[in-house]
Amino acid sequence: MLMTKRKPASVGEILVSEFMEPMGLTQTALAEAMGVPRKHVNELCNDRRAVTAPTALILARVFGNSPDFWLNIQRRTELWAAMNDPKEVQRIDRARPIHKAA
Repeated sequence: MLMTKRKPASVGEILVSEFMEPMGLTQTALAEAMGVPRKHVNELCNDRRAVTAPTALILARVFGNSPDFWLNIQRRTELWAAMNDPKEVQRIDRARPIHKAA
């Protein structure tokens, strides 16, 4: 697994800095556009809620991009976290490839 040592930007960081701030959107306005409670948006913005497939579809509809855009940000963040957590690294290192019989 080869990935940068630098922590990738999180969903919350990208949502706020690349979408909400330039558009002048408040959490309340985004929640209304998404059709979700404001708490849902607050948790996304503060990285206390992961982007699920349904949330990715909603964000894509609201911002006119793809659900893959949002899911890839989430995936990169989770992979980086797993690869940089000593406990997870130990678990990963215990795994051994299975070799097919010839």
